[in-house]
Amino acid sequence: MAKRRSGVHLISDIAQVSRGTVDRALHGRGGINERTRLRILEIARQIGYKPNLAARALSANKATAKIGVCIPREIHFFYDQLWSGVLEEAERVSQFGVEFINRPIQNLGKGDAKAFQELMASGVDGIILTAGNPKKLKPLIDKAETEGIRVVCVDTDASESRRSSVVYVEPYLSGCVAGELLGKLVSPGSKVAVVAGMLMAEDHRRKAEGFSATFPKHCLGGQIAAVIEGHEDEDETFQKTRDLLRRTPELAGIYVNTVNCLPVCRAIEAGNVEGKVKLIATDLFAEMSPYFKKGTIAASIYHQPHRQGQIAVRLMADNLISKVNFPPTVPLSPAVVILSNLYLFREMRLNESTPTDWPDKALLDPSDTKTRA
Repeated sequence: MAKRRSGVHLISDIAQVSRGTVDRALHGRGGINERTRLRILEIARQIGYKPNLAARALSANKATAKIGVCIPREIHFFYDQLWSGVLEEAERVSQFGVEFINRPIQNLGKGDAKAFQELMASGVDGIILTAGNPKKLKPLIDKAETEGIRVVCVDTDASESRRSSVVYVEPYLSGCVAGELLGKLVSPGSKVAVVAGMLMAEDHRRKAEGFSATFPKHCLGGQIAAVIEGHEDEDETFQKTRDLLRRTPELAGIYVNTVNCLPVCRAIEAGNVEGKVKLIATDLFAEMSPYFKKGTIAASIYHQPHRQGQIAVRLMADNLISKVNFPPTVPLSPAVVILSNLYLFREMRLNESTPTDWPDKALLDPSDTKTRA
């Protein structure tokens, strides 16, 4: 009795092509007619066949794909969590032969264009990027996509570019949530302010726009007294907030639309206006806990950075290995953190100190395929 064929052998028989042609079609290699490739993929879909990618990677003893990662180190309170999500998921997909080349930059928007170009030159198949300077990055992203290098933005978008996808909490929505919340915490006619990182970053600018559009709808006669930029510098943010409080003694609330809220908390304490000025922060890290307990922080809008990192890697790996199409966007829902639910969140459950597990020199070596969470 003849042995029943399956997998590559069955596809080869149905398509009437060689097993080598089937292998090239299933794994996205060249040397095959596009019409033939599509027919083979359709047959594989119909019979429910999926290649054993882990076995292929091990048997071939080489990377099935190379993914470059360009994410800032600072402000580490947020990017610690984003990196940990990336590294955790990278460890999982490395079993399929995926190699990661990490090019962290020190600050959002500084050096990302150079790091992006280095990754392109290193032969990566895809790049995961926080687009701190989207105008400068747009032509580079467009060029990468034209050359077949897929780009996924994470946390901060470059929406006018041809990037393949973005994983984020939609910033305008995040600002709207903060605007509605603060509008319900302060009295009618109150003056409030926005403390941003840098408005050239699409994420920060859109949050400020969402807040400014929504706050007056929930605070009758409410006004936006100022929108200031701290440029992710603690000293600059502290001094500008102190000046704002002196200049506007009637200020009733502040929305910090970046994770850099500690200098704002210190400025509020230095001005002896705790309780008088309602503070809405962004995201969460262990050092914020005392300010929640003292009432300096009324609430924070949480952006799920760890999950963002995981999803970005998953999307890229699924596309490069299994040819799964990218969704145009992966919008996550912002969560409101208050004192009552503070310790339900990952950053508080882990420990009372911030992580220090940055990618080390070994992770910056393109020949090193191992990552650690």
